[in-house]
Amino acid sequence: MGVSSSGKSTVGAALGRALHAPFLDGDKYHPEANVEKMRAGTPLTDDDRWPWLTALSAALKEAADRKGVAVGACSALRKSYRDFITREAGEPVLFVYLEGSRDVIGERMARRKHEYMPTSLLDSQFATLEVPDPATEHVLVVPVTDPVDKIVRTVTASQDHLRTFKRWQ
Repeated sequence: MGVSSSGKSTVGAALGRALHAPFLDGDKYHPEANVEKMRAGTPLTDDDRWPWLTALSAALKEAADRKGVAVGACSALRKSYRDFITREAGEPVLFVYLEGSRDVIGERMARRKHEYMPTSLLDSQFATLEVPDPATEHVLVVPVTDPVDKIVRTVTASQDHLRTFKRWQ
């Protein structure tokens, strides 16, 4: 989880490969109206996000039910979104917060080409972000500046059940 350009898709895909688990990129679950709104440079509202979060949560639950574990990339900017995803999963969900400053994320965003997320929306992402609190949420905070392989090792090492997860389970 994290703001746009924090590396959610890259880290999520790498974590999915490491765990031999399905990886679901949250960007693929946005309704077309959301995509067009973002493409036009208009920030999403909570009302815009609920159908997206519902579709992504259902897909993650289905994937996890089939495989025993699933990895998803989702901004999950508000605590209410994270709570919803966890409720829909029906079991604990570990959120990996890719934490980075506005400057670092802004540089990343300027260097990448995204299908519909213009750099003009980054400030609205930070304005919406409710930074997760590891004391009250099931979250692991990692710096976006860490290499992807280090982030994957940090995540898997933090969870005993992930260290023992086998492809055939």
